[in-house]
Amino acid sequence: MSKARNKFSMLLLMVSIVALIAAGCSGGNNGGNNGGEQTANGGKDSGSGKKTDILFWSPFSGSDGPFMKKIVDKYNGSQDQYKVNFVIQPNGEYYKQLDIALSTGKESPDLMIMHVDQVPTYASKDQLQPIDDMASGAGINKADFADAATEYSTLDGKWYSIPLDIHPLVMYYNKDLFEKAGIAAAPMNRAEFDDAVQKLTDKSKGVYGYAVPTLWPQQFIFPTLVWQNGGELWNGTDVAYNSPEAVEMVQWLRGMVDSGVSPANVQQDGENTLFLQGKNAIQFNGPWMKSQFDEAGLNYGVAPVPQIGKAKQAVFAGSHGFVVPKSVTDEKVTAGIGDFLKYVSTNSMDWAESGQALASKPMLESDAFKALEFQSNVASAFSYVQFSPNVLNWGTVSEPIWGELNNALLGKKDAQKALDDAAAKSKQALKK
Repeated sequence: MSKARNKFSMLLLMVSIVALIAAGCSGGNNGGNNGGEQTANGGKDSGSGKKTDILFWSPFSGSDGPFMKKIVDKYNGSQDQYKVNFVIQPNGEYYKQLDIALSTGKESPDLMIMHVDQVPTYASKDQLQPIDDMASGAGINKADFADAATEYSTLDGKWYSIPLDIHPLVMYYNKDLFEKAGIAAAPMNRAEFDDAVQKLTDKSKGVYGYAVPTLWPQQFIFPTLVWQNGGELWNGTDVAYNSPEAVEMVQWLRGMVDSGVSPANVQQDGENTLFLQGKNAIQFNGPWMKSQFDEAGLNYGVAPVPQIGKAKQAVFAGSHGFVVPKSVTDEKVTAGIGDFLKYVSTNSMDWAESGQALASKPMLESDAFKALEFQSNVASAFSYVQFSPNVLNWGTVSEPIWGELNNALLGKKDAQKALDDAAAKSKQALKK
């Protein structure tokens, strides 16, 4: 029995030695390449056979969600080292969920979409990390993105957000109504706009040249008009939206109601309902409306918002960008994030198909993007877009504007009184 045991032990030893030699020859990776396999984007496979997971949050809970999912799926299929797990949080609850995740650290994302005007607030709370080093390591150049978005998200010399898109206010117009009124082109200034809406209005048929919204999307319209007229929302130290320049623009809006160009008391989304019914010739809204108008079969055009103010061309815009929580320190994860964002910067046409104008200059300059008439029209305003003032908690500070503006547009308050009241409430919010 002892001899049998000895023979068996020797056999086990030989098998172990052979296994060790085979493992050494394999170089520790699946492909037999000691240098590691190249991914589609220049990264290297770790050789472990296990992908590095990246948890990616977005608020794209509407029709735009599938477009981003398509980009993520294509990226995951393009390489074997990283897996981006795409999670959509409800848009209305997004920042509430994000606050919980970032404060508790439970299931916190590694990468997330953030509206550009939220970046200063989250950076001030020390919840975001600068992405300069990560971008540099991935070969992502700041100069390859629209200047307005990168400048806004650069705080104290540190870059916090890689922009995905910019969505400015645009002008939609009903081509059939324009043709019937004998208007050959979209208005480009106040004189042309005022003339067009008069011609487009036919009260006998319930058709209006421009239905003035009293609520949303005034959050895009009011700032646009104030800036165009030479005013500001913030003067560097205090709120400034009760200036003569701002008051004049509110009076102009209300004037269209008084003259009958617009119906009175337009409630939430009322101007959009009329546009869908072919009874509102012009609407100011965002690129996100494209899919709804397409599905409705409207014969519509899109153009930059005319310069209504007397000072300059300007337009309010929002922007989606990619940010990284400060808590993300794993080098494999940050390398994967960089690899994914490098891929998106030159492979985001699927996002453009959702109606968005891309912030990546290589994408903007591509033949594929230029072939998209709608998105190219939207992008034509990039040189003069402006975002919310770079002020902490600006959403809370500016909230009084919208209720008081509603009062002015409904004729419940004089324009100056309404904006004075809004400014007073904002000043109180600043003190809290």
